[in-house]
Amino acid sequence: MPFKDGMSADKQTPAAYNFFWWIVHMVEKMNVWAMADAQDRAIEKRVRRIASILDNAEIPYAVIGGNAVRAWVQTVDPSAVRATRDVDIIIPEGKLADVIVAAENDGMTFRHAKSVDMLLESPDGKARDAIHVLQGDFEPVRLDGISVVALADLVRMKLDIYRLKDRVHLLDMIETGLIDATWPARFELQLADRLRYLIENPEI
Repeated sequence: MPFKDGMSADKQTPAAYNFFWWIVHMVEKMNVWAMADAQDRAIEKRVRRIASILDNAEIPYAVIGGNAVRAWVQTVDPSAVRATRDVDIIIPEGKLADVIVAAENDGMTFRHAKSVDMLLESPDGKARDAIHVLQGDFEPVRLDGISVVALADLVRMKLDIYRLKDRVHLLDMIETGLIDATWPARFELQLADRLRYLIENPEI
């Protein structure tokens, strides 16, 4: 027992006092890890749920964004996988109505807000937990049982948007060897310069 006879922490020896706060710190840290792990599993479940719905409905799709980066990084270095909250998919133009029907038949709810099409896992779901649906052209690749956007298309998307998190995702792909020094030649000048800069400055 670190504390004796009901004495308060400030009456204990320094070693016992430090041990008590080390235990408190470790419990808090374990709680944070547990919460992060639970959130991570919930996001993966969300991705696989919409993938299963669209596969069963035979509707073409691809996971894009951070979860696509995660899937590609997983293929070469699972230890480098980065958690991401956003779930984004792309579908062909004109297929949104079919996606809505398939998703609602599985208990999901469609919502359009601020020019964004999204699917919620329940009628009272929160927008930050939504699946964002984009429409456009894409090339899907099958990874770990789900359709993910082709690596070249994913890199182009990240270079086009180029927010901080997009640069971080690009650096993850550079660090794991998915992108190398030959890649800038695949893109037009502005995107090539952006990618070349990240390859040459991976510590930014």
